[in-house]
Amino acid sequence: MLSHLVGCHLLAVDTEFIRTNTFHPKIALVQISDGDQCWLVDVLAFQTFENLKELLEAPHRQLIFHACAEDLEVLEYALGIKASTIFDTQIAAGITNIGYSMGYARLVAQMFDVELGKQETRSDWLARPLTDKQKQYAADDVFYLHKIHSLLVKELEEQNRSDWFDEETIALHEMVSSRKNTDEYYVRVKGAWKLGEKSLRVLKRLCNWREMKARQRDKPRGHVVKDGVLLELARRMPTTLANFNGINDLNPGQIKRYGLELLSEIQIAEADEMVSPLPEPLNKANASVLKVMRNCLGDMAEELSIPQEYLANKKELEAIVRSAIDSDCQWPVRFTQGWRAPYVRPVLEKILESEDYQ
Repeated sequence: MLSHLVGCHLLAVDTEFIRTNTFHPKIALVQISDGDQCWLVDVLAFQTFENLKELLEAPHRQLIFHACAEDLEVLEYALGIKASTIFDTQIAAGITNIGYSMGYARLVAQMFDVELGKQETRSDWLARPLTDKQKQYAADDVFYLHKIHSLLVKELEEQNRSDWFDEETIALHEMVSSRKNTDEYYVRVKGAWKLGEKSLRVLKRLCNWREMKARQRDKPRGHVVKDGVLLELARRMPTTLANFNGINDLNPGQIKRYGLELLSEIQIAEADEMVSPLPEPLNKANASVLKVMRNCLGDMAEELSIPQEYLANKKELEAIVRSAIDSDCQWPVRFTQGWRAPYVRPVLEKILESEDYQ
C-alpha cells in the first residue's frame, strides 16, 4: 500500500475506534483510498507506524476526511500521527449550503443517491477477524470521499468561498487542539454558576483531579465521579467522610476508593488562586435580545445561502449581550476578522444600538 500511494497527493482517510467504556479512544482500523482502491490498515497487527506517519503527515499530501475532529484526535493519541493538510467534507458541505453538520451517509445519499448500510456503526471493531460486512462498511467510509471532494471544491470555487473554507479549517485545528486543555472544564458543569468563589475553586480543583484519575484509569469521567457529585461536593465542602452521606450518585465504593483524596483536594483548594464568578443565565429581557439576534442572523443566512449555525453560535451571542450590558461590548475575533466580519457584526451592532434595546 505504501509503495502504491507514495506518489499520491490526495488521499481519503477514516478511522474506526471504540470509546465506550474508556477515557482514551481505542483505535482499531485506518481506512485509506486513492480514489480507485481502498485499503484497510489493521493497526492491531503492527507495533510501529513510522511509515504510515510519514505518508499521512507529508505537507504536500492532502487528506480528505469527513467530520474529522475525532479522527485527528485518535490518530495523534494512538499512532502519533498529526495530520495537518486536510480537507473536511462536512465543513465544505456546510459552507456551500448543502447541509450543516451532515453525516457522511446522508451526504452520500444526497449527492449520489446511494444508501449506505449503518448496521456496523456500533459493532466491535477491536474483534478479530473482522466480518465481511464490517470490511465493506469501513471501505465505504472512504470510497466516496474523492468524488465528494471534487464536487465540493468546484462548489467552493463557483461560490467564491474557498477562503471561507480555509478559515474554517484553521478554526477546526484550533478546536481540536483546545480539547487538550481541560483546566476550564469546571465552567461547563451544569449549575456551577450558582456557586460562590470559594466553592468554584473547589469545583475547579475537583474537576482537574477527576481528569487525572480518568486518564490514569482509562475510564470515562462519569465512571470516576459524575459532574453532579463534584458540584455537590463543591457546594458542601465536606471535611469528613460522614459528610458524604446523602449525595446522589456517590456510592460507597467510590467513597471508599476516593473519599480521602476528595477531602484532601477540597482542603488544598483553599490555597488556590481565586477564580472569577460564572455568569448567571440571561434574564428575560436580555434573552429576548438574544432571540432578536438569532432571528436577524437567520435572515442574513438565508440571503447568503449558508446555514445559520455557521454565522454565530449561542455561546458567542450570549457573551456579546453580557458584555454590552456593561457598556463594553466584546466581539469574538472571528466577528472582527475573516469572512464573517462584514456580515455578522453590523447586524448585531444595529440591534444593540436600537432604541428597543437601550
